[in-house]
Amino acid sequence: MRSLSILSLILYLTTLGGFTSFAATPTKVVLVAGKDSHGKGAHDWGPGVDLLSRALTQESGLPIVTAVHKGGWPTDPSIFKDAATVVILSDGGGRHPINKSLKQFDALAEKGVGLVCVHYAVEVPKGAPGDMMKKWLGGYFEVFWSVNPHWTADFKSFPKHPITRGVKPFSLKDEWYYHMKFRDNMKGVTPILSALPPESTLKRGDGPHSNNPHVRKSVLERKEKQHVGWASERPNGQRAFGVTGAHHHTSWNQDDFRTCVLNAIVWTAKMEVPEGGVKSLPNPASR
Repeated sequence: MRSLSILSLILYLTTLGGFTSFAATPTKVVLVAGKDSHGKGAHDWGPGVDLLSRALTQESGLPIVTAVHKGGWPTDPSIFKDAATVVILSDGGGRHPINKSLKQFDALAEKGVGLVCVHYAVEVPKGAPGDMMKKWLGGYFEVFWSVNPHWTADFKSFPKHPITRGVKPFSLKDEWYYHMKFRDNMKGVTPILSALPPESTLKRGDGPHSNNPHVRKSVLERKEKQHVGWASERPNGQRAFGVTGAHHHTSWNQDDFRTCVLNAIVWTAKMEVPEGGVKSLPNPASR
């Protein structure tokens, strides 16, 4: 009875702040999904954020809480209170949810809040949105510069970086956008996923998303690997990650791709990425 009373006293004092709690304060990740736009199986932004939220809160074993908002940019700014990072899965270009909230997110970014943009969410209009995305994310899809073909990317090696922990070489067919418009001299940008696209990706005629002289020189003449996943760091401590894959919802079933993105979310939230990578399971429907 005596030991039970002491334990009860300890628990009571803990609730009063008399002792430091043994549990770490959870890190908050905000996941924003745009409106699903391609029918089932592609651009499934809602199911995508659900999968990532489940992995982070139920499967990773890490002290993380998530706040999920679907259908566009949150109208209630309180969702961003105490957020460590913001993850966006959405359509881009003129439909990007962040276009009308540049000042709002810039205020968060200046405080060090991280950013992760997946697939179409790396594209915003050239001008103020593009300039801000380069500032926050390190690079973005710029029309008449970047392209959006479907191809099988073969990732044979990775840099030593927390985001690549536990990630093994893999191949994945997806709509891998490439030839991003990065910051000058790649300042603060670390390529994470890089591969050389086949010449077949540049068979289409010139257009805002399909082909252009700049990308042909890079791929066909100079044979430059294209960075389709990258990490960004700024002097104020803000971290970000952009990745151009995940057009297909089934891409999340690829363990190494999924681990890479989850690692990136954890890293942008300024948490320690486990040595073996963030643990997770594939889409339940695929098991």
